[in-house]
Amino acid sequence: MTKQEVQNYINQHPSGKVKVAVADIDGILRGKFISVDKFQSVIKGELGFCDVVFGWDANDAAYNNAKFTGWHTGYPDAPVKLDLNTFRKIPWENDVPFFLGEFFTNTNEPLAICPRQLLRKVLADCEKQGFVPCFSQEFEWFNFIETPESLNEKEFKHLTPLSPGMFGYSILRSSLKKEFMNDLFELLNKFDVPIEGLHTETGPGVYEAAIVYTDILQAADRAVLFKTAVKEIAYKHGIIATFMAKWNEALPGCSGHVHQSLWDRGAKNNLFYDKVDSQKMSSLMKSYIAGQLYCLPDILPMFAPTINSYKRLVEGAWAPTTLTWAVDNRTVALRAIPGSSKATRLETRVVGSDSNPYLAMGACLAAGLYGIRHNLNLGDATQGNGYLDTSNGTLPRNLDEATQKMKQSDVAKELFGETFTEHFTLTREWEWKQYSKAVSDWELKRYFEII
Repeated sequence: MTKQEVQNYINQHPSGKVKVAVADIDGILRGKFISVDKFQSVIKGELGFCDVVFGWDANDAAYNNAKFTGWHTGYPDAPVKLDLNTFRKIPWENDVPFFLGEFFTNTNEPLAICPRQLLRKVLADCEKQGFVPCFSQEFEWFNFIETPESLNEKEFKHLTPLSPGMFGYSILRSSLKKEFMNDLFELLNKFDVPIEGLHTETGPGVYEAAIVYTDILQAADRAVLFKTAVKEIAYKHGIIATFMAKWNEALPGCSGHVHQSLWDRGAKNNLFYDKVDSQKMSSLMKSYIAGQLYCLPDILPMFAPTINSYKRLVEGAWAPTTLTWAVDNRTVALRAIPGSSKATRLETRVVGSDSNPYLAMGACLAAGLYGIRHNLNLGDATQGNGYLDTSNGTLPRNLDEATQKMKQSDVAKELFGETFTEHFTLTREWEWKQYSKAVSDWELKRYFEII
């Protein structure tokens, strides 16, 4: 739709309102409804949005260690500009118009700690090198026959999964709750988050979806919107969807694998493909993979941002633990998928479903470009079980270890800038501190009576 067609649609919509949203540091959409009159003034300028969205955590607890905003600043408004290219109609909300926005400074500069602006920065660096990045993210998530009220009443225990048992790629199970699955596929496509594939995964009530490949900024928008849209569609069916990386120690975790390739300026030629190479992988692709391997230990919180993320990154659970790469091997961190000139790509398997897609994709691209800039050589591929190949080292074991590594990393500061790196690692330190002072069920069961 043209800008005028969008304006006409909004003016004629019977609701008289527009829904707008921004992504916080955790990738959670924060938004509001605004009137049509307000929207008309916003598109000519900006929208004031309380900067507390970068001053609190996922549970709205205010950081006491952040510098950007806090009680010391009074939590003022920050300028947000809506991206009219993100226009959508929400099909499960009477086709109400919707837009994504991003933050700027008071001097009209991109806000360095805004996740969408960070991705724009990395994208600009990529385009300067003459490349067009095409990306996609796929998600696994668990579904429960619960409500927000029942979750809290049950204290998040003894929940009822959408279906019992382990039954991946099940045609049978997908027909059991076909209304939900059909709604996911059809409504997401109407919402301009096109789904390439949707199926059950191994685990009670777990689904997996692959989003259609596109340019990186649109891919990240789709991925961010996918997670919230799935939750909202699930609400309609009396279902709670969770993208936690690992909700149960006895079950597989949930991935958010990122697929990626670089194309020429006209997006006509996949620069990762080389028909002459024995593996059909170009030297550019090999340097890109080498860059990710080199940077991974320094930027892991971008892919695994929560305490829970590291419960997924354990041996034998379909998630990597070592700094490894291989061709079509699902036990390594980086899975190269060479093939045709159209489909040759890299799959970064470290990324969890709890990641912020703007940060995860931005980190993938920035690390790959680092390898190209520095002409890094790619070592030998892992043969067989990647969990046993520690020749290049292993991933940090928890959020604290990963955060301290990133905080002290010159590589991270080169890739993302000092302002973003400082703010992001401070938020991860906050997350670790909240976890460290909590008393868990595990501790009560282990120590209460015996010690």
